[in-house]
Amino acid sequence: MSRVPVTVLTGFLGAGKTTLLRSLLTQADGRRIAVIVNEFGDAGFDGGLVEECAAKACAPGDIVELTNGCICCTVADDFVPTMDKLLSRERPLDAIVIETSGLALPQPLLKAFAWPAVKTRATVDGVVTIVDALALSEGRVTLDEDAVAEQRARDEGIEHDDPIEEVFEDQLACADLVVLSKSDLVAPEKLVEIEAKLKAVLRPGVSIVRSKGDLAPSVLIGLNAAAEDDMAARVGHHGEEEEHDHDDFDSIVVKPTAAASIDAMRARISDALGLDGVLRVKGHARIADKPAPIVVQAVGARVELAFARPDVTQAEHLVVIGLKGFNGDAVRRALAG
Repeated sequence: MSRVPVTVLTGFLGAGKTTLLRSLLTQADGRRIAVIVNEFGDAGFDGGLVEECAAKACAPGDIVELTNGCICCTVADDFVPTMDKLLSRERPLDAIVIETSGLALPQPLLKAFAWPAVKTRATVDGVVTIVDALALSEGRVTLDEDAVAEQRARDEGIEHDDPIEEVFEDQLACADLVVLSKSDLVAPEKLVEIEAKLKAVLRPGVSIVRSKGDLAPSVLIGLNAAAEDDMAARVGHHGEEEEHDHDDFDSIVVKPTAAASIDAMRARISDALGLDGVLRVKGHARIADKPAPIVVQAVGARVELAFARPDVTQAEHLVVIGLKGFNGDAVRRALAG
């Protein structure tokens, strides 16, 4: 019996995983694709965005959203039962795509493909790690380990282990393909420099492609990596026996009041992002006297707002993700306006 190929989309917060997934589903070309979307926080958001453009590829029930924890920590409770249900559907699937949380470690997820309920029916076609070129160019994440070590030597107050860098390192260690997203927002000479640094830390043979938000399905599906059989080459910061958790990160859900204008909402979100420890804001919010909610995607200093379709019924809330201990009350005040 042939096994269903599974593509794992990973990448840090705001790298562009959902954007790439939406593009993939609109170019399905007759393929039957199921999707598992994983959210770190208690409230979902990305699953709704995926459903909006999945009509060509997904049947009812083919999109599953797993919230309240990274998929790498909920393999037995959430992931394996979900895979079992998808693989047991009456009409066979051509592919499954898993969009992990931006804080998920790919390695524990890949190990789950050895579970009896999965191993004879699915294989990891490839791990696609999406890397935010803009974040690298702005120094919000770094590939320069020597520079980090030098900085720590100068300032004893800097944490020995940076939780952001640890997650980023593990996502790169697992990659079969790296997608350099937001490449149109970075100068060409800077992109060449970033690619050189990436090649220095990636496994031999891992390709890098640039993206402005979309790629042909043939680039992402059909890697034939069988990644679950090659775990020894994919060990990142968290070794085989090392415990992992996400105690370094936290999230809250905020339901902001309607803003007087889209510029006023943009200012609120920018204020929230400027607070210490805040990494990501996403969700739906309301502009006064407008029939449709706005979709909020914000990371770093970049705030993207766009009106959703008037028939969108997603709950109007914003998910805020940050380092453990970020000031949730200050975030709520900022988003309240």
